[in-house]
Formats: sequence, C-alpha cells, structure tokens
Amino acid sequence: MALEEAPPFWWKAPGPLAWLLSPLAALWGYGAARRMASTPRASVDIPVLCIGNLIVGGAGKTPTAIAFARAARRKGLAPGFLTRGYGGRLTSPTVVDPNRHHAADTGDEPLLLAREAVTVVSADRGAGANLLAASGCNFAIMDDGFQNPGLAKDFSLVVVDAKRGIGNGWTMPSGPLRAPLREQLALASAVLVVGNAPGADKIIRETARRGKPLYMARTVVKDRARWKGVLCIAFAGIADPGKLFESLVSTGASLLSARSFPDHHVYSEEEARDIIDYAVATKAVPVTTAKDMVRLKDGRGAVGELAQMTRVMEIEMAFEDARTPDMVIEATLRNAETRRLKRGART
Repeated sequence: MALEEAPPFWWKAPGPLAWLLSPLAALWGYGAARRMASTPRASVDIPVLCIGNLIVGGAGKTPTAIAFARAARRKGLAPGFLTRGYGGRLTSPTVVDPNRHHAADTGDEPLLLAREAVTVVSADRGAGANLLAASGCNFAIMDDGFQNPGLAKDFSLVVVDAKRGIGNGWTMPSGPLRAPLREQLALASAVLVVGNAPGADKIIRETARRGKPLYMARTVVKDRARWKGVLCIAFAGIADPGKLFESLVSTGASLLSARSFPDHHVYSEEEARDIIDYAVATKAVPVTTAKDMVRLKDGRGAVGELAQMTRVMEIEMAFEDARTPDMVIEATLRNAETRRLKRGART
C-alpha cells in the first residue's frame, strides 16, 4: 500500500474511520507480519545494516543512513547505499549517477544518498546488494526495506520520530503502522528515537520492555547563523513539512509563509510560479529541503527558475551518544561474520 500523504486521522486517537477500516487493517497486518517473518530470499557476502521505520512516511531514515555511511568510512570501510527508489521508473538494479539520472529515474532520496557514497536502486534487494559489492562496497546500508524479506539483514535499526511516534498505533489503513507493532519490534535490533517529544513514549517503553538497545538523536541545522533574520517563504513536499518550518524559526529566520505539499511531490508550473511571484512581491527568500531541491533542479520554465532562486536548509543527524554509529556498525560486522559462518557450515 503506497500513500503520498498520510490521512490526518492516523495521528489522532482511533475514531469511527479507523474502526470502519479495522477489518482491512487486520488482513493487512496479518499478511505483513507473515511476510516479515518469512526466510530471507538472499544472503550476500557483505554486511548489511538496515535503516528502517515502523510507519508509512518519514522518520529521519535518510540523514541517519548518511551519518552511518560517514562513520563507516571513518572506520576504513567502503559503504554503499541500497534503496528501492520510491517514485522512480528504473526497474532493474542500477548504480545511481547524479550527473545522468534525474528524480524521475531514481526517486529523490537516492540522488541525495549518491552525493555521499555509491548508491544502488533496486526493487530486488539481494540483486542490489550484489551490485553494491561488485561496485567495490564492503558495507551495505539499506535506506528503508525493514519490512522487506528479500535480503538477510545483519542489523536492523528502526528510526522513530519523537513527535509523530506511531500515530494511533494501528496498522494500515486504520493507522500508519506498516505491520503490527509487536512483530516489527521483534525483528528490530535496536531503536533510534529522533527528537525530544512525547510521541515516541510508547515505543521507548516497548523497547525497554523487550530489552533492546535504545539510542537517541536529533537533527541539527547546518550553518545556523546564515539564517538569522532572513525573511523566508518555506515550502516542502516531505512526510512532515512542519520539520522545515520549525527548524527555520529555531534559527531566528523570519517565516513569512509556510506551504506544505504531499511527500515526494512533483511541483507544477503553476505552483512554482505562485511561489516565485510571492517571493518577488515580498522580497522574501524561498527555502526548501535538499530532498525537494532534487525534484526542482531538473525542472524547466518556472520550476527551473524557482530552483535557481531557492535556498536549501541542510540538516544532519546528531547522536546523544557520539559512539552510537560505531557501536551499531561493530554489531553489524559481528553479526555478518556469524551469518557467514552459519552459511558456510550449512554448505
């Protein structure tokens, strides 16, 4: 089930609509749980770290994956990203080339990841991981794919946004969970909570009850000082556009207008022209996310013009315990060695 924009009732206490859809949610949850519990179809020679989440929509997976790639590189590894490429038209395993591919080819997130390390888009996760290895990578980082049984994972880090949490706690389509919470947490190696808000309290309690590692982090704005006092028109087509707006205000920027669009939104000429005209009339600076800019920069006409005049607010992940990436990477390496030994014993 793919949804561009999560229904508002998902983030409230279960009401009539959630109950009405509950029979479908039960069927979806049963199927998703069985699929997750099935034996992985592929096991590759390189370690696999999965950065996933429990719900539909963003939780901070991509900046987390980037932070882990940088940490892996500092440890002397050659990391590469493996992702499905949501919204892209490529169907076979492909190494992303930012100089040749566009968001329409690969989706937006793979182009961001490709700025950091070798990135492969592939619906077949096993084939994609093998392509990473053939491309010189010795450490695979999956951006999403936690619920996908196509590839054996050595460590699954579930990322939870502290504000959104798991919404009403129900499975799609009654709520945002991709599969029942119990089954998902059973297969998670650890949980990373991003932010400081009460929305993740239930997950924190459940993680502690299961005795699994819990890590904390927050997103920080790069070059905060450059935003102070800037008159901004902010717009974003991500899972939670409010994150951009709140970040701008926190830097001391003056937010004149905030415009929200669905996740992975492809901007139209009319939408782009409207933002441009308002920016010119108010002498304000259009501001968006790096993910949105990937979709804008290849546009023509007003979309291309908007890309030229828009500033990007860049963020990065800051861990409460700076050792978190190293601890997770080391655990992934140990688990990968155990997996390889077991595979060798069977053969």
